[in-house]
Amino acid sequence: MVKPSLVRIAVVWTEYEQGREIKYEASGSGTIISTNGYIITNHHVAGRAARLMCVMSNNEEIEATLVGTDALSDIAVIQLKGAPGRQFPAAVFGDSDALNVGDPVMAMGSPLALSQSVTLGIVSNLKMVMPRAFRSGGSFVLDGEDVGSMVRWIAHDASIYPGNSGGPLVNMHGEIVGINEISFGLSGAIPGNLARRVADQIIEHGSVQRSWLGVDVQPLLKDGPSASGVLIGGVVDGSPAARAGLQAGDILTQLDGKPVSVRFDEEIPLFNQTVSALPVGKQVDLVVQRGTQTVNLKLTTGEREPAQLKTQELKSWGFTARDISQQTARELKLSDPRGVLVTSVRPGGPSGDAKPPLESWDVLREVNGTAVTNLGHLLVLTKQITADKTEPVPTLVRFDRKREAFLTVVRVGIEEDVDPGLETSKAWLPVAVQAITREMAAQLHTNGVRGVRITQVYSNSTAAAAGLLVGDLILAIDGDRIPVSMPGDEETFTSMIRQYPIGAQPVFTIVRDGQALTQAVELARSPRTEREMKRFKEVNFEFTARDVSFFDKESEGWPEIMPGAVVVEVTRGGWAALGELEVNDLIQMVDGEPVADVAALEDKMKQHAAARPRYVVLKVLRGVHTRYLQLETSWNKP
Repeated sequence: MVKPSLVRIAVVWTEYEQGREIKYEASGSGTIISTNGYIITNHHVAGRAARLMCVMSNNEEIEATLVGTDALSDIAVIQLKGAPGRQFPAAVFGDSDALNVGDPVMAMGSPLALSQSVTLGIVSNLKMVMPRAFRSGGSFVLDGEDVGSMVRWIAHDASIYPGNSGGPLVNMHGEIVGINEISFGLSGAIPGNLARRVADQIIEHGSVQRSWLGVDVQPLLKDGPSASGVLIGGVVDGSPAARAGLQAGDILTQLDGKPVSVRFDEEIPLFNQTVSALPVGKQVDLVVQRGTQTVNLKLTTGEREPAQLKTQELKSWGFTARDISQQTARELKLSDPRGVLVTSVRPGGPSGDAKPPLESWDVLREVNGTAVTNLGHLLVLTKQITADKTEPVPTLVRFDRKREAFLTVVRVGIEEDVDPGLETSKAWLPVAVQAITREMAAQLHTNGVRGVRITQVYSNSTAAAAGLLVGDLILAIDGDRIPVSMPGDEETFTSMIRQYPIGAQPVFTIVRDGQALTQAVELARSPRTEREMKRFKEVNFEFTARDVSFFDKESEGWPEIMPGAVVVEVTRGGWAALGELEVNDLIQMVDGEPVADVAALEDKMKQHAAARPRYVVLKVLRGVHTRYLQLETSWNKP
C-alpha cells in the first residue's frame, strides 16, 4: 500500500533576484520508494531546496537531503536522515504503459500543506501535451528546461491542488503509475515509467545522463513529401548533428536502425526520450530524406548539458551568478563560454554602485587582469582579494555586455555599518509633546491658543521632579509664545528649548485643567537618539540590530538598565526572516548566553560564524511575550 510511504515535504526554497538569494517556504508531496529512505518528488518542489523536512504518515518529522534533481523531467530524489539501519515503508511502481483511458486512479498527497488526502478519478488522456497556445507564451519551463519536450502527461480528473505536487498517482492495485505535477482543469501526472527511470539514475549517479544530437525538431509538415520521419528545424553549430552533416529541412526517417515518425506534437516527447536514452559517445546510423535523395549519415552522440547551471549569491560582489552552459552561450551568442554570467545585481551593492554598474546578463571576464574561467575560479579570486581586509577593496573588472567590452571598478567586500557617532548634546525638556490644533483648542475651550500638549513625562527626569503632567498645555517659554498649531510642527518647540544651555531653568507658561500657571523646569542633557546607537549588521542571517536607547526603555516601560539588542531590520527572504525574527524584537540571549548589548551580540555571532553550527537559537522579547527562535544559514558565501 502507498499510504504508509506518503510524505508531506516542507521546503525552504531559494530564488535569486536583485543580487540576493531569497528564501521562501513552500510545501509538496513525495513517496518513499526504497526501504533506505529515498523519496521521489518533483524538481519544482525540492530541486532548489536549502532545507527539507518530511512529515510521515504517522506525523513523525524527519529531515531529508537532496540526492539529485532533473529539471527537464521535473523529477527530484531526496533521502530521509533516519537512524543507521532504519527501514522505511516503501511503495512500488506499476506499469504506466498498461494504463487505459477510463481506468480509475487515485491522486495522493498533501494539498495546500494539509494532512494527507486521497482523491479519486479516471484516466482521461494518456498523451497530454501543452497546447501550442500555451507553448508560445513560454511553455512549462523550469530552470531553462522545457518540461513538455520530454514529458507526455497522464491526464486525469482526480482533484489536485498546490501541495499535491510530487505526490503519487496510484492505480487500484496500490502501485505508483505517475507523479502528479500540473493542473489545468485536468490534472497531469508524469508517467511512472519515465519517473522511475529518472529516479534510478539520480539514485545511482546523482544526476541524469542524456545523449544529445544538437537538433531542433518539429512534426512533419502537412503537405510535405514524406509520410514518416521527423523534420529537422535547425542544427546547432558545432554539435554532433552538424559534424555528421545534418541540415535544416532534412527529414530524419531512421535513427540507430529504427524508424522515426513524428507527425503530431504528441509524438515529440517520445522522440526526445528515444534520443536521450542513446548511450553517450555511441556512433549511430542516420537515414535522412533530403529533397528527392536518401542520405546515409553517421553520428556520434554527445552528452546533453543542463540548460542552466546552478546559480549562487556572491555577497562580496552584491550579485548572483552562474557558470555559462552551452545553451546559454548559444542564446547569448558568446564565442567564448568562459567567464561568469551575472544573473541579478543588488541595488546599492558593490556591483550596483560601480561606475558603470554591472547588470543582469553581463559576462564577467577578468578580475584585476586575471581571466576568470568559471564561478569556482571567481570564488577563489574573491577570497584572495578580501583576505584579512576590513574594508571593501577596489577591484578592476572587465565584463562583456552583448558585443561591447567594458571596464569598471567594484569595491569587493562586505560593507560594515559605520558608527554614526554622537550628535552634540543639547538642552532637552524630558517630555513628549503634540501640537495643539485649532480644533483641539476649541474643544478644550481655549480658542486661539497655540503651543504643545504633553503626551508623556519621562520617569526620573527633571520634568517629573518639577511636577509637569500629561495633558498640560505649554503655551510659552520665558514669555515667548510657542507658534505651533499643526501636527508636525512640534520641532519648533524643540528648537526653542535648544537655544538654552543644559541646566538652565526657563519658566514655562502652562494651562492645566483650564487654569493658567507658570513653572520653572531644569533642562536636561538630550539622550542619544536611535540613529546614534551602535549597530551591527549580521550578514549570514541578514538582520541588523542596535543598542537599546533611552526612548526604547520609555516606550516599552523597561527598567533603567535593560540588556539586549533591538532588531531594526530583517531582510526579506533571509534566514532570520525564515526563523521568524521581527523588527523591534529585543535579542536577550544567543544559545543560552546573555546579550548585554549590540557589541556582545556581534561577538557571539562572529564566534558562531567561525564554528558554523547547524542552528543558532535566539531568545527574544517581543512585546510582553518571550520567544525562542531557531535560525539556520548556509554560512558565509564570498
